[in-house]
Amino acid sequence: MSTFDPQSIRVDFPILAQKINGKPLVYLDNAATSQTPQQVVDASVSYYSNINSNIHRGAHKLAREATLAHERARGTIAQHLNAKHEHEIIFTSGTTDGINLVANTLSLSGKISTGDSIIISGLEHHSNIVPWQMLCERTGAALKVIPVLDNGTLDIEAFHNLLDDQVKVVAVSHISNALGTINPVDTIITAAKKHGALVLLDGAQATPHLKVDVQALDCDFYVFSGHKVYGPTGIGILYGKEDILTELPPWRGGGEMIKEVSFEHTTYNDLPFKYEAGTPDIEGGIALAAAIDYMNAIGLDNIANHERALQERATRALLEIDGIRLFGTAPQKAAVVSFLIGDIHHYDLGTLMDQMGVALRTGHHCCQPLMARFNITGTVRASFAAYNTEEEVDTFITALKKAVMMLS
Repeated sequence: MSTFDPQSIRVDFPILAQKINGKPLVYLDNAATSQTPQQVVDASVSYYSNINSNIHRGAHKLAREATLAHERARGTIAQHLNAKHEHEIIFTSGTTDGINLVANTLSLSGKISTGDSIIISGLEHHSNIVPWQMLCERTGAALKVIPVLDNGTLDIEAFHNLLDDQVKVVAVSHISNALGTINPVDTIITAAKKHGALVLLDGAQATPHLKVDVQALDCDFYVFSGHKVYGPTGIGILYGKEDILTELPPWRGGGEMIKEVSFEHTTYNDLPFKYEAGTPDIEGGIALAAAIDYMNAIGLDNIANHERALQERATRALLEIDGIRLFGTAPQKAAVVSFLIGDIHHYDLGTLMDQMGVALRTGHHCCQPLMARFNITGTVRASFAAYNTEEEVDTFITALKKAVMMLS
């Protein structure tokens, strides 16, 4: 049994006190979006109430204070990821935006051409598939895919066989959003480096659950989204090694990413502003840093241990249900259970569960190739966060059994 007491923080999440269809809300869709504590909401409100102004350009007091708060947020995130330099932290609109930034700048750089290849995995979210497909279409490079084994882990032997000196990028998820599999990223990075490949890690699902140290990982890029880490939507982070970001060209043009502009020529700004064209989501960056501070105050180890206990409790109970099919039974998993029961459609099950106040995710989870690997159209997914309780897991299982009876 977990020693962490989620009741001590549930008071910080007023949204959890509401009822859905007359039932207490049991929110188990955290892999899609986690809820936001009052402390993060307060950081957003404080920005708009007290220092709302455009940053970096103004000489007046509000502009100075907003700039200071925004750059302080960058520093908080750099420290959290253990980046070597604060300017290695680029504010984006989310994980998808960060991956597209990397794929597009690599395409523009001329470093990738016909005969080269990009490796991704069969576990990937569409946001870590489509940008690389687009890059391959533009450059003539080939896309290679690491196969997925029956238990939802990657076929690492096959990965090693895919590697050669023509591989320019390896882009994989740190943790699978659909199955919860924690990938052996240390092994993947070490092998990729031996062939001179750049490595991007999609950390959207890992950052809420694990302590991420980008220097220890030695990845070249790491991306994540604010709305997965108790922060706001529309804000995210791209970490990139200083030398690589300096060498790659800018992607978007506009204000802030320039030093001097004339009709004949433009010179580009230094990091990180080279990749932050236009007015950024200032409030979002500040609120994201508040969310990071919130997680660290609880302790990522405490969060991970608590979520693991919830996942194991849910898994044991699910295995007692006739007709259950679990997808993703890797030895190392994060706080996700993904399943089907008999021939009941996942959408029907999710809809009925919602009537009983339990919020789950159904469908392909933006992982259609992964669903095709298992010859299914989708699953029901329950995903856990720090504020979920053992009682909620039990309520989920009770409601699920009732829904199965109604749909059978």
